[in-house]
Amino acid sequence: MAIPLGSTPALALLAVAAGAGLLLDAGPVRLPSVRRQVDERWLRTYRGWVYGGGFGLQLGAGMTTIVTTSAVYLTFAAAALSGGVRGGLVVGLAFGLARAWTLAPASSVRSPGALLRADAFLRRWEAPARRASLAALGGVALAALAMAAA
Repeated sequence: MAIPLGSTPALALLAVAAGAGLLLDAGPVRLPSVRRQVDERWLRTYRGWVYGGGFGLQLGAGMTTIVTTSAVYLTFAAAALSGGVRGGLVVGLAFGLARAWTLAPASSVRSPGALLRADAFLRRWEAPARRASLAALGGVALAALAMAAA
């Protein structure tokens, strides 16, 4: 039986999970993760939309490729604590769409030069994205704790 996400125990669990994730992400310890990415042989075997769709599905699923932030695990905890299938689907759909959206900068890549420019763009945003992720984890921890205490 699931604990409804709006209940005090579920919110307290979510706050603890987000806080632990924040500490883990900010520290030197690596997250547990598979060490796999999308099979690069697909690039030579399938059309671009097949490779892009396969990559998007695997990236959107969360834990089938390299996990770089505990927010991925927190999302699965929030889905499990949502209190039902419908709530879990909403959490999962929002997560999958947000995660797959990270492919948008690569959508216009048509040449090696464009790939290098896209890579440089993504590298410039790596540190700000990490800070935003840490801030989001902290925000979730604080919001869940405040709601649990109310």
